[in-house]
Amino acid sequence: MRKSHAVGLLYAASFAGVGVLAAGALSDPLPPDTTYRALPTMPFSEARKIDEAQKPEVAQRQRTLLERRYDLADKPMPGVMMSGGMKPVQDGIRVKLPADTSWDQLADMTPAEIKEKNLLPEGFLPLPHVKQATGGQVFPNRQIDEINAREMRDLRRFDVDFDLPDNLTPEFPPPVFLTTHPELGDVSRGQLLTIKNFYENMNGIITPVQMEGLRLLLTPFPQEEFNQTEDRKVADQSMGVACLDCHANFHTNAAFHLTPDVRPQADRFRLDTTSLRGLFNQQIHGSKRSLRSVEDFTEFEQRTAYFNGDHVSATRKGVNLPDRPNQVAMMAQMQNIIDFPPAPKLDPFGRLDPALATSQELAGEKIFMGKGRCADCHVPQTEFMDNNMHDLKLERFYRIGQVYNDFVTLPDGPIKTFTLRGIKDSPPYLHDGRLMTLADTVEFFNLVLGVKLTGQEKKDLVAYLLTL
Repeated sequence: MRKSHAVGLLYAASFAGVGVLAAGALSDPLPPDTTYRALPTMPFSEARKIDEAQKPEVAQRQRTLLERRYDLADKPMPGVMMSGGMKPVQDGIRVKLPADTSWDQLADMTPAEIKEKNLLPEGFLPLPHVKQATGGQVFPNRQIDEINAREMRDLRRFDVDFDLPDNLTPEFPPPVFLTTHPELGDVSRGQLLTIKNFYENMNGIITPVQMEGLRLLLTPFPQEEFNQTEDRKVADQSMGVACLDCHANFHTNAAFHLTPDVRPQADRFRLDTTSLRGLFNQQIHGSKRSLRSVEDFTEFEQRTAYFNGDHVSATRKGVNLPDRPNQVAMMAQMQNIIDFPPAPKLDPFGRLDPALATSQELAGEKIFMGKGRCADCHVPQTEFMDNNMHDLKLERFYRIGQVYNDFVTLPDGPIKTFTLRGIKDSPPYLHDGRLMTLADTVEFFNLVLGVKLTGQEKKDLVAYLLTL
């Protein structure tokens, strides 16, 4: 059941922004905290007490939303594992349909009809942060526990917990593949790379410059919720977080935060952590920012992912500003040698080898390249991306301005094309993680692109995606 709540100032500010644009110079300016982070107004102990008291209700509200939108059960795909062989890929469509509708019925309707009848499955809408009003980085429990055990560093927030079940997240720790040593396969030794073990694990495999880059990527620095100040969200004063706390082993652990590129807070969409695999061929970085080099991405994330794009708060809490010619370059050098997992059925041009692929996988590739229109953006020859941003215009299907857990659903606008190489390793899907399985993703694009795939074609397409 859809709900629209009046949630006070946070999303009122969202509509106020629209109002100001309409009223022009006749309106008063918006308050500064619609763009900048407000300074704390109470002692840490009091803020923590309030947050901890609210935490059960916050968690239950998000759980209710997730269970209303998705089937979250553990349903592994028989015989299909992620690249490290430790975790099965999840099977089936998990997005729940509105009552008395089917996927085929929806596919036969126009976007305007779906919008008019309010029939877009709620699981296709943007996914809110577990606590939208506060936002910030939230780590899955396995990452929290491992970092605590290896480094005695606390990544657990006292105000929120990670919201998705473990079966719908990537395997942990994920394997690490290097472009410089494809013959070695996974070089992680089955361990999470940390500031404690990186040298022992990687010495003799990478260069001194890459080693220094890796050290910096594993070094914690102050971050918005993990620092020393009164408005931190971790119990003890924190040394901060490392780049690879989210990009675990250069992949993703499904940690999330809010986009640093949008204001006010109620409009900021959730960002699922992206994998760093294949960064060497990626020419566009950041979902919205269109940064054009790994170096730009590495340097600017210290103010964006770390501090929500608020350089004022970053300065107050202790921003790390890596030196461009040395530190940034070394961090980029390390990221640029992270390879995709092996895909033995693909030839050098990213096409299936007919001698190795099954008939169903080949059928799926034909759909991918043709009727499904997937290859319009996910080009096989360029690692299944096109280094462009695209606007799916999902708002054709829903009424903008609906509010879910304090998050205002607005048009996403252009988002960069993400690679599909190794895609079975990277649930949940889409930039905000709103799609739990590959089958969900196929249904989403079948509707959004209007390609009208049959049931068998959808199965063939999923079979093909598993080969990438």
